[in-house]
Amino acid sequence: MRKSIFIAAGLLFSISIQAQFLDILKSTVKDKTGIDLNTPPATKGSTATTTATTATPTKNTPVNLGNLSSTQISSGLKEALSMGVTDGVKKLALTDGFLKNEAVKILMPEKLRKIDTTLRSIGMGSLADEGVKLLNRAAEDAVTEAAPIFTNAITSMTITDAKNILLGQDNAATNYLQSKTQSQLFTAFQPKVKASLGKVGADTVWKNLISKYNTFTGQSVTTDLNEYVTTETINGVFKMVADKESGIRNTPAMRTTSILQKVFGAQDNK
Repeated sequence: MRKSIFIAAGLLFSISIQAQFLDILKSTVKDKTGIDLNTPPATKGSTATTTATTATPTKNTPVNLGNLSSTQISSGLKEALSMGVTDGVKKLALTDGFLKNEAVKILMPEKLRKIDTTLRSIGMGSLADEGVKLLNRAAEDAVTEAAPIFTNAITSMTITDAKNILLGQDNAATNYLQSKTQSQLFTAFQPKVKASLGKVGADTVWKNLISKYNTFTGQSVTTDLNEYVTTETINGVFKMVADKESGIRNTPAMRTTSILQKVFGAQDNK
């Protein structure tokens, strides 16, 4: 009987030691691998509960244009362009509006720049300076007539793919306007420039300037100042419009009408 008790006690002691060892083993596995041996594996078809966090791919916030129609977007773009023309023409029409603005200043025509160099080399730099100044004065005078011509072009322009233009570069609408209206603007604006060249005396000064150069060099240089100044004046207006468009796109405070706020507010997260 006593022997049986000792055997039973030995078995219990052995089982206790094994249980402690197993607990230590499970604890070590969990610490090293994160696997809990006390939790039975999920059987096929059962739903296992996990605590792992699934990483969500980072995406740019989509631009919500769903509540804007193409007509509304087109109206917003046209209003921004019209504001750009109005503000740009107002600034360019001032005295020195072209001459003192390096971004739009009209320089000596490229094919006549050798005249500038030659005249300065013989002490007639003041005549060359006067020639350049009067080109800019002609542009400043003529540009006052540009606003209605530009406004008409903007109003009559059909903007295709308006959403892509809205979500495009800072001057996307200006570039679109220029690509669609440059030719008609030139045709309508050229007579205004011609009149201004005569009004400020630029045509007379340039005839004298070219004549002196031809006499001194024995060459025969000519150029169409009307075409040149018309192109440069139009490009100057487009530059001012592009600046205004960029401002409206990037500065909410410049969106001074409800349509500008609605349309350009939608592109803020592009």
